[in-house]
Amino acid sequence: MTDPHDEHPRDTPGLAQLQRRLADFAAARNWQPYHTPKNLASALGVEAAELLEIFQWLTPEESARVMDDPDTAHRVADEVADVLAYLLQLCEVLGVDPLAALAAKIDRNEHRFPVGKPSGR
Repeated sequence: MTDPHDEHPRDTPGLAQLQRRLADFAAARNWQPYHTPKNLASALGVEAAELLEIFQWLTPEESARVMDDPDTAHRVADEVADVLAYLLQLCEVLGVDPLAALAAKIDRNEHRFPVGKPSGR
């Protein structure tokens, strides 16, 4: 059994390996001409909207239990995978290290929103 807090459970490939698989998958199908930043960003938005669609009419309580239904849980997982796949492909094309970008953004947010400071304007 893996710890859900493990950074990389034993059977889950790392980010770089997944990016390589996505790039190899696209290359094998000659999809690179279509994987422009604009097209990948557009596809990312579409997939994010498909994820949002699952939650669209749920109450907050229903949305908190969305993973309890196996069919819905499968749809959520698939849409999360699609969003992540397009995000990783976009990062690859643009030369953005997604983990470094996230770490830098968290650093900026910690400075911008210090603990204990009122969040109002």
